[in-house]
Amino acid sequence: MSKTAATKVLPIIHHREQIASTKIFRIESLDLEFSNGVTRQYERMAGSGRGAVMMIPFIDEQTFLLVREYAAGTNSYQLGFPKGLIDPGESPEQAANRELKEEVGYGAHQLDFLHRLQMAPTFFNSTMTILIARNLFPERLPGDEPEPLEIVPWKVNQLESLLAQDDFTEARSVAALLLFERWLRSK
Repeated sequence: MSKTAATKVLPIIHHREQIASTKIFRIESLDLEFSNGVTRQYERMAGSGRGAVMMIPFIDEQTFLLVREYAAGTNSYQLGFPKGLIDPGESPEQAANRELKEEVGYGAHQLDFLHRLQMAPTFFNSTMTILIARNLFPERLPGDEPEPLEIVPWKVNQLESLLAQDDFTEARSVAALLLFERWLRSK
């Protein structure tokens, strides 16, 4: 934690109310009072607190796997790393192995922590753990996707061309790729 963050006093939440919900989203209104006496009403999407995982799975030393799947928010197909929610009672590593088996048909003998991201923390409480998956072994579990995902192998020496792909635009996947590139340079 930075010195600035350590000295900040969190606002007092005087009232919290759910103002809308769907199958996957809950929106809350918060009445806040800041340490200087200013009051504001904020709205946020309430997270489940479970978190999510994203994996960079290596099929061999020079090749990792991506998936192309439908993205309802943009009504398009997007290329990105396999990912999914952490189920209740799972660790990030257990969730990563389950999601790998569901999405790409492999489990991993080795999962290395890369980074943890917060997604839109001003409006949403959700954490994503990014892991590098190595020493893969074939194993498939049924997933919850409505159609089979397209599995796309990609060479490590072609990272720049991945960033140039029109359908590789999801911010979490781009961040994971850049963090992974930094990890590679440190080896």
